[in-house]
Amino acid sequence: MKRLVVKVGSAVLSEQNHIARDRMQALVDFIAKLKTRYEVILVSSGAVAAGYTQLKLDKKLLSNKQALASIGQPILMNKYRKMFEHHHLLPSQILVTAANFNTIEESQKAKDTIETLLAHNVVPIINENDATATEELVLGDNDQLSAYAAHHFGADMLIILSDIDAYYDKDPRSHTDAVVRSRIEFITDEELIMDVTPHHSFATGGIVTKLKAADFLLKRGSAMFLASGFDLSDAHSFLLDGCHKGGSLFQGEAQV
Repeated sequence: MKRLVVKVGSAVLSEQNHIARDRMQALVDFIAKLKTRYEVILVSSGAVAAGYTQLKLDKKLLSNKQALASIGQPILMNKYRKMFEHHHLLPSQILVTAANFNTIEESQKAKDTIETLLAHNVVPIINENDATATEELVLGDNDQLSAYAAHHFGADMLIILSDIDAYYDKDPRSHTDAVVRSRIEFITDEELIMDVTPHHSFATGGIVTKLKAADFLLKRGSAMFLASGFDLSDAHSFLLDGCHKGGSLFQGEAQV
């Protein structure tokens, strides 16, 4: 059975300072379908956004952001637990920092936990340990975290579900003639140094962090698929119907 890491961002999971329950439910329903064919590891943002629903702190301050994450993480997991329960699936929480990927020994410890959970049909839900991570141990954003997870935990592909529905040849917000790049085999240095432009108040990235995640995996012989987290039809078509209708596949020629 192939293994997927599915990453969903804050822009998908939150809306107007609240958890976007319908989109979260759609994600859980989709993962339940995926699990009939794949092993699935979920990398989920949303803890800070969930915390903000209970305590309105200025999230630009690191200490406040960490506090919001500590408030929001159990809220987020409780929502996942209730939603997965309808599919008779049990989720688990795994909080990591960069230290978990610094050495083969450390990453293997985390992988052993993942393997045990997957063997018992549990859905591992990974997030960065924002509440306690120091500057030296911060991964930076969940796009990078999900790429590390896909690589170190033996996934066949990373799926990023985002407010960005694909990789375009130019910014679609500024150019009406922008065209989706459906297949990308390599990423240039110029693409990797573009400005980070998050579209959402709780997001930390934008297209550049997704390109960095894809570049990390391409250089290690793996693949990534970027699609909308608002409308899961492109991801559904690609992963369950075997039809690449929308979204962007980052995959080297030798990987086909």
